[in-house]
Amino acid sequence: MEKLIRTAKPAGVRIASRPPVCVWLVEDNHAFRNTVARVLSRVEGIECSQHFSNAEDALDAMLGGGVPDVLLLDVELPGQNGIEAVQKIKSISPSTRVVMLTVFDDHEKVFKAICAGASGYLLKTSPVERIVESIHEALAGGAPMTPRVAGSVLQMFSKMAQPKQDYGLTSREQKILELMTQGLIKKEVADHLSLSYHTIDTHLRNIYTKLHVHTRTGAVAKALKERLF
Repeated sequence: MEKLIRTAKPAGVRIASRPPVCVWLVEDNHAFRNTVARVLSRVEGIECSQHFSNAEDALDAMLGGGVPDVLLLDVELPGQNGIEAVQKIKSISPSTRVVMLTVFDDHEKVFKAICAGASGYLLKTSPVERIVESIHEALAGGAPMTPRVAGSVLQMFSKMAQPKQDYGLTSREQKILELMTQGLIKKEVADHLSLSYHTIDTHLRNIYTKLHVHTRTGAVAKALKERLF
C-alpha cells in the first residue's frame, strides 16, 4: 500500500499544471483510512484532502460546500452505511464519482451500490496502483471494478435477466448503450460512431430519461439485467 505512483515528465518539456484530483475517503478503520489517505496524497495529480470515519460527517462537509471529484466509500460503516449514503452524496453533488472500497463482494451489496449510483466497486485487497487507476477511470466516465466483482456482476445479471422491455430507445441510442456496456467512455463512443462529444452527451441524457436512471452505471446495469439489445 505504501508503494507510490508518479508520472514521469520528459526532460525539457513543460507540462501545463492542472489542479489535483480531489479525493475524499470514508472508512471507519482508522489504520486503513490513514494509510490510504497518506499514500494517495503522495501520488502526483491526486490530493486526498479529507477523510472521515462515518458517512454523516462526509455528508455534512458536502452540505457545507465541499465537493470532491471522487469519493472512496466503505460499505459497512457506523451509523448510516455506505450504500445508503451513495444516493445522498449523488443528490448533493451529481458530478462526484463514488467508488465503493470494501471487503464485501456479495451480489446483493454490489447490485444495491450500483443501483444507488456508485461508479465502481473495488475490494480493499486491491493494490494502490489499481485504486489510483480507478480514480481516473471513474472521472473519465468508466465503471472500475475488480475482476472478481465484475464476474459476480455478470453472473448476477445473467440470473436476474428479465424479458426484453421496450423503452422507446432509438437505434442510435441502443448502439450507444451497447458500446457503454462494453466499457467505452463517452469520448470513445463518440469516436467510434464519428459523432461529437456533445451529441453523445445529448443522447445519453435521453437514454437516462427513458430508462429512468440517473447515471451511466445505472443505465449499463439496467441494459445488462434486462438484455436491452
